[in-house]
Amino acid sequence: MKTALLTLFALLATPALAAEDTPPDYRDPASWLCRPGQNDPCSGEASATRVAADGSVSLDLLPAAKKPKIDCFYVYPTVSTDAAPNSDMEADPAERTVAQAQAAPFRQACRVFAPLYRQVTLAALRDRMMGKGEGGDRLMAFNDVKAAWADYLKHDNKGRGVILIGHSQGSGVLKALIASEIEGKPAASRMIAAYLAGHNVLVPEGRDVGGDLKSTPLCRSASQTGCALAWVSFRDTMPVPPASLFGRPPAGSPAGMQVACTNPAALISTPAGVGRATLRPLMVNRTGIVDSGNPPPKWVKGRNIYTPFVALPGLLSGECVARENAHVLSVGINADPADPRTDTINGDVVVNGQTVPAWGLHLVDMSLVMEDLVDLARRQAEAWQRQGGLRRRGK
Repeated sequence: MKTALLTLFALLATPALAAEDTPPDYRDPASWLCRPGQNDPCSGEASATRVAADGSVSLDLLPAAKKPKIDCFYVYPTVSTDAAPNSDMEADPAERTVAQAQAAPFRQACRVFAPLYRQVTLAALRDRMMGKGEGGDRLMAFNDVKAAWADYLKHDNKGRGVILIGHSQGSGVLKALIASEIEGKPAASRMIAAYLAGHNVLVPEGRDVGGDLKSTPLCRSASQTGCALAWVSFRDTMPVPPASLFGRPPAGSPAGMQVACTNPAALISTPAGVGRATLRPLMVNRTGIVDSGNPPPKWVKGRNIYTPFVALPGLLSGECVARENAHVLSVGINADPADPRTDTINGDVVVNGQTVPAWGLHLVDMSLVMEDLVDLARRQAEAWQRQGGLRRRGK
């Protein structure tokens, strides 16, 4: 199996017990993949080429905000290529690559903090799926991020609002962090929102709060704060297979639960925050860990594109729907074979040349709506500041 097959972390819903272990020292800058003032993947090249349907292109440098008033705390997905069940604290190319793809665009809205953590590796998850091991020490991964969060609050936050951002394993870790370290505690007043992509977050059917998160509701507007987004992505044209890991409550879940789905684009563009909406993707323009090692499409006829990101205005739309007994962000391509722009996107898991339907568009859960997320981060930050931030909450 290729490494991209194993971007799994529904497992952290019930962390396994592990031996006592001392978390890394997050006072050491080397323990951070990204933090302000460092030369790191979140501060490097992040320009995008915008490809219109008529084939015209323009350049967007995606500049960092000069004096961002909020922070983003990002936890990356399962990407470590280390051979051990848990990764070390040395950033490998895959960890750097995914941080550039998923976290660097947010520098337009916030200061970005991204701790290294001893995550469960691709090798461990592969072994677990094949029945060859326990799948790594999940509690170690959580405790590392918990320690990084505590260090950030003590030394860097200084009363600023913060958005939590994760994907896959990262979202699972953040879900557990919110439940144990944020809900019902002073830190809750600082959490502007949580973006939990590519992970099953359970809520009671027909409700926005309860389930995995006891007091944090799902976001239903771009001005709502103290809330969470969660979604898993599938193509409109591909069913959600019975064996899918995403979109359905895991075996053993309490009765009456469903997987949460909030469409970041709909929160911005539709009055009720629901329904089909045009997505604003920033697709990664290269092969690598986040796109299964498969070549990206030829984005537009007659041109080569060299920027790290490609924006495709108007090409994609999406809606949270219930289908095949699952609850997913269903993504459609507004293709026109007559125009010079691509009629497809990458993002499927492909093994030995075959698409694996059970994973949907898991590899690009965030890329599909990246510009919507950055816009949403700005809007929710402004709303939090209008509400008075910590002052309004008596802090």
